[in-house]
Amino acid sequence: MNYWAIGVRTLFLYFTILVIFRLMGKREIGELSILDLVVFIMMGEMAVIAIEKPNTPIMHTLFPMLIIMGIQILSAYISLKSPFFRRMMDGKPAVIINKGKIDESVMKKNRYNFDDLMVQLREKDVRNIDDVEFAILEPSGSLSVLKKENNKKEDNSFTLPLILDGEIQEENLEMIHKSPDWLKNKLRERGFRCIKEISFCSYQGGKFYIDKKHTPLKNDEDSQ
Repeated sequence: MNYWAIGVRTLFLYFTILVIFRLMGKREIGELSILDLVVFIMMGEMAVIAIEKPNTPIMHTLFPMLIIMGIQILSAYISLKSPFFRRMMDGKPAVIINKGKIDESVMKKNRYNFDDLMVQLREKDVRNIDDVEFAILEPSGSLSVLKKENNKKEDNSFTLPLILDGEIQEENLEMIHKSPDWLKNKLRERGFRCIKEISFCSYQGGKFYIDKKHTPLKNDEDSQ
């Protein structure tokens, strides 16, 4: 067995994979999507096979790695431009607990059971489920928890995007009991005529946050 060749291949593939992952972008381990996980597993399997078979040309491993890297970078670029593609590949957040009430229909839709909920609440140091105002199941599978405020004057809500990349998020509008027409009227009052020019818009605590062409603007809500 040629240990020298195995050692050289191991070092080469180690640094190659590091460079590839850097080029694909930074993501926290807990925020990996299904696509990221598949890519990482495939990369690891290719590297193992190349190390176990030192007589195989290294390009037989390097070439498919570069193809996968290209696919991943292209997918990331399309995700930036297309909310539909992004939702299809990464999924979207699901509100498991909404204003203190568990939504069992959402749990079933996401194949998420009460044992999963209890485990993740304990991981967030939540001792009493009655203390939870909102619990959001993120696309990565992690659970974001917002606890109830003792002060009733606090705004018991969380930021919901009403517009993403120029597209109205009708599901989020329904959650705050508003309509697309209401949103369009409020935006027109603030001088925004074209929805497509807005990259991000949210409404919380009677206030709008609007980002247009990388210029953040805040507008107080004067009437609901």
